[in-house]
Amino acid sequence: MTERGAKAFPERVLVTGGGGFIGSHLCDRLIARGQEVLCVDNFFTGRRQNVAHLLDDRRFELMRHDVTFPLFVEVDRIFNLACPASPVHYQFDPVQTTKTSVVGAVNMLGLAKRLKVPVLQASTSEVYGDPTVHPQTEDYWGNVNPIGPRSCYDEGKRCAETLFFDYWRQHKVSIKVVRIFNTYGPRMHPADGRVVSNFIVQALRGEPITLYGDGSQTRSFCYVDDLVEGMLAMMDTGAAVTGPVNLGNPGEFTMRELAELVKELTGSRSELVHRPLPQDDPRQRKPDISQAKAVLDWEPKVPLRDGLERTIAYFKSIL
Repeated sequence: MTERGAKAFPERVLVTGGGGFIGSHLCDRLIARGQEVLCVDNFFTGRRQNVAHLLDDRRFELMRHDVTFPLFVEVDRIFNLACPASPVHYQFDPVQTTKTSVVGAVNMLGLAKRLKVPVLQASTSEVYGDPTVHPQTEDYWGNVNPIGPRSCYDEGKRCAETLFFDYWRQHKVSIKVVRIFNTYGPRMHPADGRVVSNFIVQALRGEPITLYGDGSQTRSFCYVDDLVEGMLAMMDTGAAVTGPVNLGNPGEFTMRELAELVKELTGSRSELVHRPLPQDDPRQRKPDISQAKAVLDWEPKVPLRDGLERTIAYFKSIL
């Protein structure tokens, strides 16, 4: 609770990108914790329906706004999640993607500086690029192509991290940086191009399931509820904890293993078809979460099979 004058009020929390997949789940948890939420989204990839169930709650406020423009509000904490997060969406307008990461970070850091409040940056495992270190630890600097088709997102997030740590050093802004690994769950956009949603939609429709390359590349999949708990734990740490901290599930699966599991859980007879591997697509991705365990007392709890069953049920309901 925050003291404002003589009375104690619930904290007012700003969530940029709050209409998105992860952002909407974060809004749910903040409301459940008794906090007030200002959800900001320009709805480029976020959807009103993701937060429609919160609109009648007096503690929830929805604002249409693009974070590349300054925002003048009064809040106690800031979660900066605004940015397209799937290749289909962030490559649609790569210049705007970079601006959202970089200019958006400047605007949220400026707001945090003025208000003297903590700000959390949702960074990404994409800062590691196509890693030469496995699993990825936070002290690994990455292997990123700065001029490739994915770099608008990868380098935009890397620059945002730079800005966060420079504001921390130069202006003493209280920062928190988390690097999010592959996350899945209900409210994923069915056309976002991410592997979990792709496989589930194709399986439910009886369409061929598309594997890129030979299907041996790996990812580690974290259920969205687990991720949100990690983000909240990070924000609740003291000022001395800045990150970056990896948040993800260290369970590692090949794309072929994921496709076979989705087929099994959906009862689909879809065949597996192969397509060329996209440029700069990482071959391996697995978080080292030692820091998250030690500093946040956090680790994911939902097994892939259980999370996929919940996600499949969601997609069945909307298809």
